Amino acid sequence: METKNSISIKRSIAIKAVVTPTWKEDAEKELSKAISNIDQQLSQLEQEGQQIVNNIRSQSVNPLDPRVQEQVSQVQQQVAAKRNEIEEQKRNLLQQQNQVRELKMDEIVDQGQVDSFCDVTVGDNLIEKMQVSITVKDGVIQSIDNN
Repeated sequence: METKNSISIKRSIAIKAVVTPTWKEDAEKELSKAISNIDQQLSQLEQEGQQIVNNIRSQSVNPLDPRVQEQVSQVQQQVAAKRNEIEEQKRNLLQQQNQVRELKMDEIVDQGQVDSFCDVTVGDNLIEKMQVSITVKDGVIQSIDNN
């Protein structure tokens, strides 16, 4: 059996951003756009739900039939469940928007992750090789750190 002295491995690298006026503005725009999309989803959900209910009622001979009422009720419950899910997403986005507004200039915040490959050899400290972060300011890399 052959022993290798080094291999290439995949690792996740944390991306951190320095809060600047440009970063704050971009983050606010993204969140506002996402909130607007959520509002559109809610509006569309309500319209589609009402349309389905109207179709069920118009296709039945007797709209007051208990089976028809049960179908309508099921649709309304599904719409309500989906509405609650979408509204929760909106609450999370609004909370993130408030957090962004409260950030101070030059504060460092987590921005996400990217994957990269690195070579490891016998004797390397694997934990150190895996714990790497990149700090950016307005898109420009400021530092690459081993945490």
